[in-house]
Amino acid sequence: MDITTTANFEQLLDRMQHGGVDGKSKIDLVLSCVDNYAARTALNQACNELNQEWMESGVSEDAVSGHIQFLLPGRTACFECLPPLIVASGIDESTLKREGVCAASLPTTMGLVAAMLVQNVLKYLLGFGQVSYYLGYSAMKDFFPSDVMRPNPECSNAQCRKQQAVPEHTIWTPMVWKALGHDGKENLVVEHEDNEWGIELGGDDDAAASGVTIAPAAAAAETSKLASGLSFAYEQPPAAPVVVTEENSAPVADADVSLEDLMGQLKSL
Repeated sequence: MDITTTANFEQLLDRMQHGGVDGKSKIDLVLSCVDNYAARTALNQACNELNQEWMESGVSEDAVSGHIQFLLPGRTACFECLPPLIVASGIDESTLKREGVCAASLPTTMGLVAAMLVQNVLKYLLGFGQVSYYLGYSAMKDFFPSDVMRPNPECSNAQCRKQQAVPEHTIWTPMVWKALGHDGKENLVVEHEDNEWGIELGGDDDAAASGVTIAPAAAAAETSKLASGLSFAYEQPPAAPVVVTEENSAPVADADVSLEDLMGQLKSL
C-alpha cells in the first residue's frame, strides 16, 4: 500500500485509530521500516494528526551505519523539525553513487538496526530499562551515539506545532532510567508481608563471621583495566600450586626405540 497517496493515507489514519486488538481502539505504537523519505513524511503527518507515538528506523546508503528514533508528537522532534541525523562512517558516499551501481546493502547492518528497534519496542511496551529516543550505529567504529531531540517551535509541520502547544506536552521531560543502587533507594529495606519459612539472605559479613575464607580474585582480574561498562562475569580463583615430590613422581626410563618402531607398535594394537 502506497501511503503517500490521498486515498491510502486516509486508510492509514483509519487503521491507526481502529487497529487495536479489539478492532475498535487505537494502536499502541507505529513502527516505521520504510526505505524512502516520502513514506516517512506521510507517517510523520499521520502520527502528528493523531498524537500517535511511533518509532522510525533506517540504514545509510553506504550500509555501514543506521539509527532508530522514538518520536512523541509535541514532545520530541518530528521528522520535519530537523534534518535527518546521520552517523558519521568515514566513507565517501559519492563513490557509491555511480551510474549502474546500486547503493550498498549489508544484511548484517540491517539485522542490527532491526534488533535495536525491536529491543526498544519491548522496553517501551513492557516498561523496563532506558527507552532510546535516538540511537545510532556505526559499524566502522563500533560507535553508538544517542541523544534526545526536542521539537522545533518553528517546525514547518502545522500539526507538530499544534501538538507542541498542548499543556501536557509543554511540561514533558525525557524518561531517564537509573539502575538499582543509583536510583535513590540504596537504603530501602524491602519487607515481605509473608515469610512462612523464615528465609533470610546472608551477606559477606556472615561468611566472615563463620570463618569461611573467600578466595581473592585472580591476579589478572585485579590488574586488568576494563573499558567503561565492562566487568568480569565471575572472579576466577587462583590456581593451586602443584608440588612434585620424589614419592609421587614416576620414573621415566630412557628407551632406545625409534619412531618407526613406536608407530608399528601403535598399529598392532
